[in-house]
Amino acid sequence: MSETSYSEEHIRSLDWKEHIRLRPGMYIGKLGDGSAFDDGIYILLKEVLDNCIDEYVMGHGKKVEVKIEGTRVEVRDYGRGVPLGKVVDVVSKINTGAKYDSKAFKKSVGLNGVGTKAVNALSTYFKIESYREGQMKRAEFDTGVLRKDEKLVPTTEPNGTRVLFEPDETIFRHYQYRDQHIERLLWNYCYLNTGLTIHYNGQKFQSKNGLLDLLTTKMDGEPLYPIIHLVGDDIEVAMTHANHYGEEYYSFVNGQHTTQGGTHQGAFREAVAKVIRDYFKKDWEATDIRTGIVAAVSVKVIEPVFESQTKTKLGSQEIEPGGQSMRSFVGDFLATKLDNFLHKNPETTQALQSKILESERERKELSGIRKLARERAKKASLHNRKLRDCRLHLDDSKNDVRKLDTTLFITEGDSASGSITKSRDVATQGVFSLKGKPLNCFGLTKKVVYENEEFNLIQAALNIEDGMDSLRYNRIVIATDADVDGMHIRLLLMTFFLQFFPDLIKNDHLYILQTPLFRVRNKKETHYCYSDEERQRALLKLGKSAEITRFKGLGEISPDEFKHFIGPDMRLEPVMITKDAAVQDLLDFYMGKNTPERQEFIIGNLKVEKDLVDDGKNSPLLDIARKLEENEVEADA
Repeated sequence: MSETSYSEEHIRSLDWKEHIRLRPGMYIGKLGDGSAFDDGIYILLKEVLDNCIDEYVMGHGKKVEVKIEGTRVEVRDYGRGVPLGKVVDVVSKINTGAKYDSKAFKKSVGLNGVGTKAVNALSTYFKIESYREGQMKRAEFDTGVLRKDEKLVPTTEPNGTRVLFEPDETIFRHYQYRDQHIERLLWNYCYLNTGLTIHYNGQKFQSKNGLLDLLTTKMDGEPLYPIIHLVGDDIEVAMTHANHYGEEYYSFVNGQHTTQGGTHQGAFREAVAKVIRDYFKKDWEATDIRTGIVAAVSVKVIEPVFESQTKTKLGSQEIEPGGQSMRSFVGDFLATKLDNFLHKNPETTQALQSKILESERERKELSGIRKLARERAKKASLHNRKLRDCRLHLDDSKNDVRKLDTTLFITEGDSASGSITKSRDVATQGVFSLKGKPLNCFGLTKKVVYENEEFNLIQAALNIEDGMDSLRYNRIVIATDADVDGMHIRLLLMTFFLQFFPDLIKNDHLYILQTPLFRVRNKKETHYCYSDEERQRALLKLGKSAEITRFKGLGEISPDEFKHFIGPDMRLEPVMITKDAAVQDLLDFYMGKNTPERQEFIIGNLKVEKDLVDDGKNSPLLDIARKLEENEVEADA
């Protein structure tokens, strides 16, 4: 093996924008195309918005305006405005900001002077305007390079800052802003800042009751008891229980949605169990107390420490440097406020006790079968030919930015899994192969998760038996054929996750893999088409000599081709629970025992598709292509 040389000439020093563009994941997490709520394009928007919110928190500017047209984003706040002499510096000099000494911004989100610099470096167009005391300063950039640095001019605009940017398409491939993700982000800002109004593309976002509004909106059905809403200095809590499995949390730090939890969420989970045990004077299991819980917790921390630049998990052990521990701060608050509430509301305590006793009874019924299932899963983890694991996992202790790329593909049979296995990234992509169609588990108890071998193995592979904290993959991708059987398997798997692990969907971990339906190629070019419209466009471009291949199943796609479909340009459709979706009603209709009603619905909505292309000779688009070719031949002659 030849030795690699290593000398002074191999040492490089990158300037700030080069480093951000070379290693964007260090600053904004995963890149993505906008299909997931934590994709980079939303992090860019959030970094700009965080500065607006910090201004509001400090008592300046109750309104923020957001406009998105195509790829261009505009954010305008009505705070104090960036100091005019530092407008260029705050968006182009790394580690430059006003939040280091915690005087101007006591409890802010942006603390490291990186956020807007990352937005600037990762945008092909970036403009900032600051309005302050009747004067305006404007600067424009291209991928972090200063293009215009205009002098101060008088203005009648009210104080504040306007930022416009366009994410770089060479970094964020085929990206698209999705309203549902943006609206969720904006609502979270409003829930946590009850005097704030955000205007987005003609819509108004405002909350009067904070976390109470959040839980009311997020819950699918009726709570078992009225939502408990507790507010204190630097902490706000809302909680109830619902008739479902698992635990559902929405946690925030200084207005930042910590999707992966952290020390504040851990302290809340521990404190809730302790306070309820002490109140009832019962030594209940913590899992029985928390099963079915739906809760939101928000804390304000001085100089918070997050586990990454994307700020999705809080690492702070104290509420402020050298101050009270997070554990005792949250514990003391609930020991007073929640205990008082329970004493004053006997109807709530009765409903809560009934839920805990029901969870305890079910757990004891499952204890015997759970032990056998765990033993079976343990054996399978050593000899499970259905799971081809990857090296890196989401719950690994080491802080690797690639953890966000960890993906488990659930495939339909061995032929599909073979293609994916050969073309996958072994570091971050695992494959679980189904035997066939899984069981329809609608209306069944969680007992089926342990009795059904395949469900139990999926649960073990994901490591979610005891909650989402130990989830091993950031994305669970259902990869089935685009035919009737494939669609049926998708429905059965989605039913399983909705029934027993809804948190996976609510936290945007479940996706459907979009694979091409057609390959259209000639001797020079190959186009993979995901719809009939794309096929028509490809035919128009490639002409009459083009060869069309219809992919009936994933197993028909060679591994060499498949690597393009699960690589950086992978197309994923997120499985989402919309605000208006009544999940139980939907499951009851599509997966329940109402066969005649469902048949009538299918017959009434049946559509027959006529293939006008046939063998490629009858397409109107192809006629145009032929005419164009004839004109080119005549011109050459």
